[in-house]
Order: sequence, then structure tokens, then C-alpha cells
Amino acid sequence: MSGRFEATAEVDRPVEEVFAYLADGRNDPQFSPRVLKIERVPDAPTTVGTVFRSTVKDAGMKTAREFRITDLTAPSRIRWAEVSKNSVTVSEGGYDLEPLADGRTRVRIFNVLEGHGLGRLLVGLALVAARKDADAFGARIRTAAEAAIAPR
Repeated sequence: MSGRFEATAEVDRPVEEVFAYLADGRNDPQFSPRVLKIERVPDAPTTVGTVFRSTVKDAGMKTAREFRITDLTAPSRIRWAEVSKNSVTVSEGGYDLEPLADGRTRVRIFNVLEGHGLGRLLVGLALVAARKDADAFGARIRTAAEAAIAPR
């Protein structure tokens, strides 16, 4: 079983700066409390093929995660796929960024969750939790990006 969740937020910052902020996955802990630590491999600007290795806490359990950037089209599109082997993984995820007329940016994030082995039984619960938190997740992205990027 697999399924998708998504969230949308409007960030009061220019699209190029929001893109740069989100392309650096090391910023994820600023808006995703489940991310305990994260590193970029190689430790260089993000490009297609860059891997982000993280430790996350889900349902009280810590797991190691690795995501590979599969598409990076500035300033409008970022895509990733999980390469780690866990019971529930993200087969595809991404950000779509759209500049708005007033210098703001609309950000849409999505993840497609897929269950493997026992995870086929758990993926439904993970989707329910992700969908329930989707609006709050979008709001956390907005708040964190606006705090990290100086206004013009």
C-alpha cells in the first residue's frame, strides 16, 4: 500500500530565496520536529545526486533515513526519493514553488509514502498522521523560512 499527503504554504519571501532555503535539507529540523539531526553528503551545495542523511523519531522510535535529490530546477522544483531501507519510506517527495505577484512564494510540499514488509500494515497509520499534520507542517515551513530569510 502507498499513499500521498501534501501541504501548501505562502511564504513572505522571494521565490529564489525560499528555493535556496528549502534546497538545503540541513534546514529541515527548523520546521520538522521529527528530524533530530541531518547532514549533507557531500558537504557542498545541493545538486541532483546529493544525499541527506538524517536521524528521525517517529512513533517513539529513532530511524536512520537517506534521501537523494532527484531533481533540482531553480527556483521552482525540488524532488527527492528515499534510498534507505525502512518499513515505511518516501518513494517520491518534493517542493513546488510558485512566485506570487507581491514577492511572496507559494510552496507545495508532498510525499508519497510506501510500506515494505510489516510497513505495509503501518503505512496507513503514517498517512493518517501526516495528513492530520499537513496544514501545521505547511505553517511551520512558512514560519521557519520567514525567520531564516531576511525580509527585503
